[in-house]
Amino acid sequence: MTTPSTSSSNERPVARRVALTGLLAALALIFSYVEVLFPFNAGIPGVKLGLANLVPLIIMYRLDARYAFAANMIRVLLAGLLFSGLFAALYSLAGSCVSFLVMVILKETDRFSIIGVSMGGGVFHNLGQLCVAMVAISGPQLIHYMPVLIISGMIAGIIVGIGAFVLLDRLPAKLFL
Repeated sequence: MTTPSTSSSNERPVARRVALTGLLAALALIFSYVEVLFPFNAGIPGVKLGLANLVPLIIMYRLDARYAFAANMIRVLLAGLLFSGLFAALYSLAGSCVSFLVMVILKETDRFSIIGVSMGGGVFHNLGQLCVAMVAISGPQLIHYMPVLIISGMIAGIIVGIGAFVLLDRLPAKLFL
């Protein structure tokens, strides 16, 4: 049987990480809202920078994938319902799940920097959304859009990855204990 002090000291870091994950999910939601208020217009429909992806990327590197996934799903669902509607939320959810899986795999190989992991996430987010769109319209008519989405995903992923790299260096490690 554990003493109350032992139990509380073991639960404290978990509770702290859960609370931190909630706060960071709220920060990601704010980043999503900023992108709604000040859209990045690349002249290509559906292309955006994805600033909110900074948050799960940093969580993945400072805590672990479970907390990053939780924060990302909270952000995607709330942002979709608050800012873009149900169908856009479903597209974003599909892209986020595929993207997150790819980022976890790339990170686990230890062959890619955070910038490479982010770039892979950006590309696969777009490809996940493209697959859902092709299923929704019941045909491959959108396949010609794939090169645009790959290139825009690479560019956005590199920008977000550089931001995450800089922030990881500047955020105090004790924040994530």
